[in-house]
Amino acid sequence: MITTTSPNVEGKQVIEYKKIVFGEVITGVNFMKDIGAGLRNFFGGRSEGYEQELINAREEAIAEMEARAADLGANAIIGVDIDYEVLGSDNGMLMVTASGTAVVVD
Repeated sequence: MITTTSPNVEGKQVIEYKKIVFGEVITGVNFMKDIGAGLRNFFGGRSEGYEQELINAREEAIAEMEARAADLGANAIIGVDIDYEVLGSDNGMLMVTASGTAVVVD
């Protein structure tokens, strides 16, 4: 599956537009990662636990979007956008959504 943020695939022609496809992941960050992030926030530095959680959520959202496009018979997704949202102010839930247009390219 070709997945790109651009509105086309270089060297390929879009021969059929299927529909907009989405992938959504809502994940919680566990207590131990919260403690580590709090210490890094106080002392400085990167929060590897949160970063890895974000990477995993993003990859899962993209994989889900690609699976939905494949179910439609698409072989590419163009115009991909990734969005991140924290749900609630203190519950540690992260939502990652991926969206794009499922297409068939030659």
